[in-house]
Amino acid sequence: MSASTDDTARAGVDGGEFRRPTMRDVAARAGVSLKTVSRVVNAEPGVSPALADRVRRAVAELDFRPNVGASSLRRADGKTATVGLLVEDVANPFSSALQRAVEDVAMPRGVVVFSASLDEDPERERELARAFAARRADGLILVPASDDQSYLEAEVRAGTAVVCVDRACRGVDVDSVVATNRSGAAEGVRHLFAGGHRRVAFLGDRQAIWTASERYQGYLDAFAAAGFEIDPSIVVHDLTDTGVADGATSTLLTRPNPPTALFTAQNLVTIGALRALRRLGAERTVALVGFDDFPLADLVTPGVTVVAQDPTAIGKLAASVLFSRLAGDTSPTQLHVVPTTLVRRGSGEIPPPR
Repeated sequence: MSASTDDTARAGVDGGEFRRPTMRDVAARAGVSLKTVSRVVNAEPGVSPALADRVRRAVAELDFRPNVGASSLRRADGKTATVGLLVEDVANPFSSALQRAVEDVAMPRGVVVFSASLDEDPERERELARAFAARRADGLILVPASDDQSYLEAEVRAGTAVVCVDRACRGVDVDSVVATNRSGAAEGVRHLFAGGHRRVAFLGDRQAIWTASERYQGYLDAFAAAGFEIDPSIVVHDLTDTGVADGATSTLLTRPNPPTALFTAQNLVTIGALRALRRLGAERTVALVGFDDFPLADLVTPGVTVVAQDPTAIGKLAASVLFSRLAGDTSPTQLHVVPTTLVRRGSGEIPPPR
């Protein structure tokens, strides 16, 4: 087609002012009906491969960009090809790995993932979940910040697929994908016991968070199984960031009769504890096992021993379950469990002082 014809396809009829190409322009370029273009653009069946190729070539030549909002209203299945992902904090290494895994499953399906951070705020969770639903996202993958997701019941009944990750959903019957938080924490503490430690401190996140509670229960399980007594004075909860964890660790290690080992129950807490250990020159004398891996944990000296979750496996499984539900799977909902792994790197293998 000549340059003048291209210009005509891109220009308004009132003097050549630029406008975006429309489906009618694509239909004219491809020599097909408007309905055929609509079917190809919206990935609907009923178009032969040869015609579909002609439409796609015309789309590329004209740089046609469909109006996603309008086309979703016209699609027979009502889908918008979008998924909402609500995580604790997109800056957290666990959350970012989870997001990438979901995207890797969604993108080959032509689905766009929109994400947001909840900051452990229950009200923010409800507002953002409802905002995604109001914008007609086909599905929602959620790391719950509250202990009640019953507000999603109406959305689920209306056909929105929901999968909770990292923490089980409560108050609504949907699938959840979680790690072995309790047994993984117990394994980490037992590893410190096996190295000879008895005064093992616990440093954890907010007690109201389901994962934090589960990991503390694992700590208690390990002590109960070994028959060792817990010193409540070296148990610290509600450490909300690295700075607070740093301060709590410093306090524990500079008091009389300090712990000889630390079990840190969240990756940001581990980073804060590691900073305190290095500042105090205690990184080679106080053992450390953290729950959750984090970048560069294997490059410090000694490397940080962790109970590692697999956020990639969790994210991919959650996305797969979500798309299965969107495809019509009506089987009973499940709690899917992804196992943790103890990764020995050196910090958890430091023996207690003689």
